[in-house]
Amino acid sequence: MKEVRSYVTKSVLSTMALSAYILADTLFVANGVGNLGLTSLNIALPLFNLINGLGLLLGMGGATLFSLKGGKGSYFSQLVATAALLGLCFTLAGIFWVTPLAKLLGDSSASLPLTVEYLRFVLLLAPFFILNNLVLAFVRNDGNPQLAMIAMLSSSLFNIVFDYIFVFPLNMGMAGAALATVISPILSLLILSFHRKKPQRKLTLELALPQLATISRAVQLGMSSFLTEMSTGVSILIFNQVLLALKGDVAVAAYGVLANIVLVGLAMFTGVAQGIQPLISRTAAKKDQAAVQGYLRCGLKIALLLALLLYGVLLVFRQPITGFFNRDQDPVLTQLAVTGIPLYFLSFFASSSNILLSIFFSAIGRAKQAFTIALLRGYLLIIPIILLASKLAGITGVWGSLPLTEMLTMVVAYSLLHQTLHPKTVRSRS
Repeated sequence: MKEVRSYVTKSVLSTMALSAYILADTLFVANGVGNLGLTSLNIALPLFNLINGLGLLLGMGGATLFSLKGGKGSYFSQLVATAALLGLCFTLAGIFWVTPLAKLLGDSSASLPLTVEYLRFVLLLAPFFILNNLVLAFVRNDGNPQLAMIAMLSSSLFNIVFDYIFVFPLNMGMAGAALATVISPILSLLILSFHRKKPQRKLTLELALPQLATISRAVQLGMSSFLTEMSTGVSILIFNQVLLALKGDVAVAAYGVLANIVLVGLAMFTGVAQGIQPLISRTAAKKDQAAVQGYLRCGLKIALLLALLLYGVLLVFRQPITGFFNRDQDPVLTQLAVTGIPLYFLSFFASSSNILLSIFFSAIGRAKQAFTIALLRGYLLIIPIILLASKLAGITGVWGSLPLTEMLTMVVAYSLLHQTLHPKTVRSRS
């Protein structure tokens, strides 16, 4: 399983790099702007998830199609054109509708000007976020996970360094954090362009009009990745509204700490899944079921070990971790975050499997099963559970709603896996 370790390690580092610059934004905004800045950042995050999710939708779906077809066809060129057009829609929104969008996300308080300032930067340069996620997936599937890793690590490091420079020495506040974030995918794309020098590459960029059949199939195969990414945004949106009603801005700021830390964990699990995806798609195309199941078992073990490690670190260091994000030393924020960490992050033990199984089903062309998992954990279960739990148990119910959602989803996910791997057993029982 040397190949698994190579692909997974590079993919995890790449996806962690993506989450690292969101975390860097949170850390520097919390300490450079204060609690209102942290609230604004958390309110803006669902739209950021949507933009990244669209890149994953086209990227993971198109790259899976590219692998299943043996690298033949103009899928890459068609989807690059599609991504650019989608991105331009967000650019127009950044020019004309940024304030209504901020209000639509739930911000009507003192943090509104900061939210608008941050969103404007993200929306104007949205095409680069979408294209970056798309190109990363294709380069990884074209046998170059190392370049994908270098691109993501470099862009993340750039963001972290310039986040600090723009927010503190240059005193640019929220605009500085946004500027560092939006330049990062441009740097990543420049690095990824070196893939054209790889002699064995099958990937080519040519002038090609998007075809409905290509987009439709890519969307089907990438839908689980999109819904997985968007599930975080939808959760944040719902959590923000519930917490604003329960405790106001300080509760949203406390949740901002937890939500941004959870992104790191989810990025690691997504990295494991994206790392084994090319291997699974390749062996599935050869109809080597033993190898497919071997890669899956290996991925599930790695994801669970990461979940155990992350939960242990968060449990032991929850007090200092919270302190990093609490410039104003607000005791209410500290109390809410410190008590929430042990309960909220129990979700890691189930989400590690759910994310991996969702992408696994996409990798073998089972879009319906992948869609079911992503839909359950991101939408059908989390929304009613958080609304009910918050009514019954207040803030404790809010923190416990995510673990409950992930655990219920995991039961369904493993049931779908059993039906897929042992269809004869299922038919004989029925």
